[in-house]
Amino acid sequence: MAEEEEKTMEDKQEESKDLEERKEEEEGEEVTIDEKLERAEEEQHPPDELGVEREDEGEQEEEGERAEEKTKREEEQEEGEQEEKEEREEEEERAEEKKEGEPLTSPEKEDEYLAMMKAEEEEKKASKEKEEELLEEKDIGEELSLIKSKQRKADKKDKKEEEKRKKEGKAPEETEEIKGVKRKKEEEKETGAEEEVTEECDKPKIYALRTTANREDQVMDFVTSNAARKKLRVYSVIRPHGMRGYIFLEAASRADAEQAAFGVPYARGLLPNIIQYNEIEHMLEQVKKEMNIQKNDIAEIISGPFKREKCKITRIDRAKEEVVVELLEAAVPIPITVKMDAVRVIRRDKEEG
Repeated sequence: MAEEEEKTMEDKQEESKDLEERKEEEEGEEVTIDEKLERAEEEQHPPDELGVEREDEGEQEEEGERAEEKTKREEEQEEGEQEEKEEREEEEERAEEKKEGEPLTSPEKEDEYLAMMKAEEEEKKASKEKEEELLEEKDIGEELSLIKSKQRKADKKDKKEEEKRKKEGKAPEETEEIKGVKRKKEEEKETGAEEEVTEECDKPKIYALRTTANREDQVMDFVTSNAARKKLRVYSVIRPHGMRGYIFLEAASRADAEQAAFGVPYARGLLPNIIQYNEIEHMLEQVKKEMNIQKNDIAEIISGPFKREKCKITRIDRAKEEVVVELLEAAVPIPITVKMDAVRVIRRDKEEG
């Protein structure tokens, strides 16, 4: 028991000493709160462990900051790329709109295009028609000039022959043709027919109406119906055989002829000059010729759907001016009726004839 009491006394003394030493230290040194905290931390953790932990924390913070910056940069780059892409697309769309213009589906543009096409076609048609008209006018002018030149040559020839006969002292032999010419001249002198027909005279005049080529028959029908409906003084409408682009109207005045041709489709107007009868006489008077065609003749068809086909004449109808033929190259002989002037004899079998 005594030993235990001694130990307790010694412990108490040591504790009192420690307390005194601490008090002395506290009095001798002024310790701040931060230092106390550091000391407490040092007591809890050794100094080596604290340094490593602090370094790890700093590295982690730096890595986090770097990652954030990287993500920000990537986002900014993506946004910039998207903006550039959108700008490029807009520029491409603008360029396409400039090249193409308005969209093709717009009805206004389609109407403009169709109108342009129609205008071009009309211009082409008008130019072609003008060219045809010029050619036709040239043809008829040349034809009329040829007729006049032939008449002049014939007159000069007749005068020269008369003068020659007068010099020789021979009386001209009066043939039937000369007699007929003389009679005609005498009749013309009596009636005053040598004078050219003009607008002022009261005689019927002949006017040339220009038409579209190959539409002469239609124009004739319209003109005759117009003249009958309006009761105009149009006496005849003539279409000479073989002449294209013109028909002739015999009327009391130019006004009647113009009224008859007014509003007629394919009619292109009257020529300014009056046509004298002697200029178109050869076109109107048909001379009947006897055709030397016999039965069993070998002929060639020169017009119609069987043009250039060889045939054999089996029957002749001179009253109707028709012949019945059989095609030589046909497998089955079929009789075909054609006009006499549509065939040309190329061979005649004397034995059969």
